[in-house]
Amino acid sequence: SITTVQRRHRHSLPAAIQPQNYPLEEHYQSKAKKYWDGFYKRHKNKFFKDRHYLEKDWGNYFSDDSCCPNGNPKVVLEVGCGAGNTIFPLVSHSEFREERVNAFVCNVVNDDLSRNVNPSSVDVVTLIFMLSAVSPKKMPLILQNIKAVLKPDGYILVCDYAIGDFAQVKLLDRNQMIGDSFYVRGDGTCSFYFSEDFLSTLFLEAGFSTVDINIHLKQIKNRSQDITMNR
Repeated sequence: SITTVQRRHRHSLPAAIQPQNYPLEEHYQSKAKKYWDGFYKRHKNKFFKDRHYLEKDWGNYFSDDSCCPNGNPKVVLEVGCGAGNTIFPLVSHSEFREERVNAFVCNVVNDDLSRNVNPSSVDVVTLIFMLSAVSPKKMPLILQNIKAVLKPDGYILVCDYAIGDFAQVKLLDRNQMIGDSFYVRGDGTCSFYFSEDFLSTLFLEAGFSTVDINIHLKQIKNRSQDITMNR
């Protein structure tokens, strides 16, 4: 699911979507750092491929031409950078360079982003397969945290798992659901699967308007097992 949302002033909004209470949800969220540290210790930077498609899909949001007549480059905040599979393709360099990239550790649910980023200074925020790792109960806290550092005319770009994904079906079959559309994998990491209604309502309630939202479906064929996977 790829979404573009823009910051706006808050108006009268519909009631929040309230997930049910699941006893294991809080357990896995409280241990999330442990499980994700284990994930990256095992896979390092080999699990995810570099996301070169983002420049193709969203290049106009990263371009400096339309918004920076004085020559100042856009400020992009990537939340949940992992091994750099998003940021390195965007800066066109596979090595970390302090003059272009400022990396810092932050729990965006609890830590104030404005301690590391100036308020209302960011042009574009990317959330690439990041929100899905967080309980839907905590997602509004993340969006309010981001809103404090985003410019009034800034954008949030979201790419994440959509409901009906083959991986969700497998997790459901294995009875690994720990919340509404929220699942735990075998390694302890969690994944939420978004519907368009949930995602648009989530941002609307946080004071954003949706510019564009759509679901991308890719079918992968496993010929040896004769399985077609919708991703």
